[in-house]
Amino acid sequence: MSIDLSNVPIVTINTLESHLPGMIAIMDFDPVTFSLRAGWLGMLGGVLSGALMGLFFLKPDWMGGYGSQPRRLVRLGHISFFGIGLLNLFYALSLTPLEVPETAARCGSLAFLTALISMPACCFLTAWRTPMRHLFPIPVLSTATGIVLIIANSF
Repeated sequence: MSIDLSNVPIVTINTLESHLPGMIAIMDFDPVTFSLRAGWLGMLGGVLSGALMGLFFLKPDWMGGYGSQPRRLVRLGHISFFGIGLLNLFYALSLTPLEVPETAARCGSLAFLTALISMPACCFLTAWRTPMRHLFPIPVLSTATGIVLIIANSF
């Protein structure tokens, strides 16, 4: 018995470009500029979330009090904007001196952007609903991916 594979379509970059032109174009960006902008947007997110939290910090019972888990998670979300924003900035400033290949640099930029968006989101969502804590592997793995990509491609 033989299997006829003559009718099976072969996927190549050319067929992908014809079927998904937007998907190929999305990977055509400068990773240094992209990560610098993402980093500064992270800083802005930290400032704005801090300002919003500052409206309520004098209320001792806000979100269950200073030591409550929801309030700690909101503070963690706020500070993660700054932390992962800094990672984006350091990443952008490291790409050229470390001569990271363009494709790896782009993938790392997207990984760090995913972390920048998903870590504060996971913190805020978990403060609201505890089962949302199961989403934390998304920002953790995204950050780890960005770090591994720059280390693996800079030696």
